[in-house]
Amino acid sequence: MSKLWLSLGLGLIAGLADYLGGVLLVRRSPSAKSLRYFVALGAGFMLAAALLEMVPEGMAVNSTWGPALILVGYCGVHLLEHSLVPHFHFGEETHHHEFLSAKTSYSVLLGLATHTFFDGVAIGSGFVVSDWLGWVLFFAVFLHKLPEGFTVASVMMAGGQSGRAALNSALFLGATTVLGVLVINLQPSLVRVGLPLSAGVTIYVAATDLMPEVNHEPGIKMALIFFAGVVVFFLLRMLSPA
Repeated sequence: MSKLWLSLGLGLIAGLADYLGGVLLVRRSPSAKSLRYFVALGAGFMLAAALLEMVPEGMAVNSTWGPALILVGYCGVHLLEHSLVPHFHFGEETHHHEFLSAKTSYSVLLGLATHTFFDGVAIGSGFVVSDWLGWVLFFAVFLHKLPEGFTVASVMMAGGQSGRAALNSALFLGATTVLGVLVINLQPSLVRVGLPLSAGVTIYVAATDLMPEVNHEPGIKMALIFFAGVVVFFLLRMLSPA
């Protein structure tokens, strides 16, 4: 029961970060420019966590179908982003330079909600396996939540929606994160499918969605922040009692 409330509480914190990202966009906060550093740091941490923890644990809990489910998770998000949300660019500071229809903006919201649901599945699955993995996956999810909420709010406003609608969209992403955590907690046996699937989704988000945004910025600064994310993961691994 304690793990249930812990994972739900952390899922709620991650979800609120989505909302905070939306608030930064709607209120045009000067601090929003620093979100690109969260993208780089999150990409490094997520990639390390996915490859070194989620993939091995996903294959351990489901040795038969684990590898295939990891591939399905990766390919599923790829298909989603190139069919349902082809105009979506994760992590861009603003979409105001684009004209997006209302239909496109809601399509992006639906596509991102798929990501955020599996964010919650990852957190919930992590705590089913071990406290260490649960905390690691929470940090991996949390680091990209602010830019995620900022992005969806930006897309909604570029589609002609109001500031309130933009905030509601960020709140919706937070709610789907909590829903993902709840699903795994209500049926822990789903970890055999949820963990490898969310590993594939996490690899896609880190390597295919976030990394291009890191590479867009010239100079070495963003690359160093990306590697700092990897280093932070290894430091946590070294400090872990496990």
